[in-house]
Amino acid sequence: MQIGAAMFFTDYSITAPDLGRALEERGFESLWAPEHSHIPVATKSSFPLWDEIPKKYYDVMDPFVTLTAAAVATTTLKLGTGICLVMQRDPIQTAKLVASIDQVSGGRFIFGVGNGWNAEEMADHGTAYKTRNKLARERIEAMKQMWTESKAEYHGEMVDLPPMMMWPKPVQAPYPPILVGGAWPYAARRAVAYGDGWIPHAALPPHDDVTDFLPEFQQMARDAGRDPADLPMTVWGAKPALDQFKHRRDRGVARVVISLESEPRDDILKQLDMWAELKAKLA
Repeated sequence: MQIGAAMFFTDYSITAPDLGRALEERGFESLWAPEHSHIPVATKSSFPLWDEIPKKYYDVMDPFVTLTAAAVATTTLKLGTGICLVMQRDPIQTAKLVASIDQVSGGRFIFGVGNGWNAEEMADHGTAYKTRNKLARERIEAMKQMWTESKAEYHGEMVDLPPMMMWPKPVQAPYPPILVGGAWPYAARRAVAYGDGWIPHAALPPHDDVTDFLPEFQQMARDAGRDPADLPMTVWGAKPALDQFKHRRDRGVARVVISLESEPRDDILKQLDMWAELKAKLA
């Protein structure tokens, strides 16, 4: 089981290059950066894990910028969006960004995607909350065409793109792994339909442990004619408890991503040393 770390990079947190180097030196597998373009003042939407939107959600930098900075500062660390809000992004520009960062990193990019929860944020991008799932799927399908075809085109109900040439292509063939974030069962179904893995939160109400759904997820894949081995589970969030890590490893979880707060360098390095000790015991 691999272990990665995620952070909302801000102008007051450790920098992405510093965190990337620190993770790589301590043997972590991956670095993940989330996305929010902005938080509307009139936001009424909420997320089950807290009552008030945390400050870091307002302050977070663009994930492709921070991950590119980390890519240049590292050599083996994988770099993932956790997650990219594709329903708020132009698919042509996003396809270009994904291919470019995969080139810059030498094929180390993981494309974590999700469909979001903040209806007001989406509306500012012209995205309707009720149809966001279909829009996200069609944009991802269109991007797959751009990454794999010399003359790509896509014709869906919400996305309609004429033949075009978009380069560079990603280093990874056919494209970087697409891991779909979200809760059981809807995001799991989307992962089976068009993804290469599923990223659920570790304990998202009303469920205490999302790994309880791993056998059902694997059966869902088989029912759709897919090999469960091609759809690994990445669990988001962890407590510094060895038993919990062992439990997830033994259940067949492919990766656990720990969440780091947006704190200065010295504070984060102390935390990483603690996590690295736990990781060593797991090994």
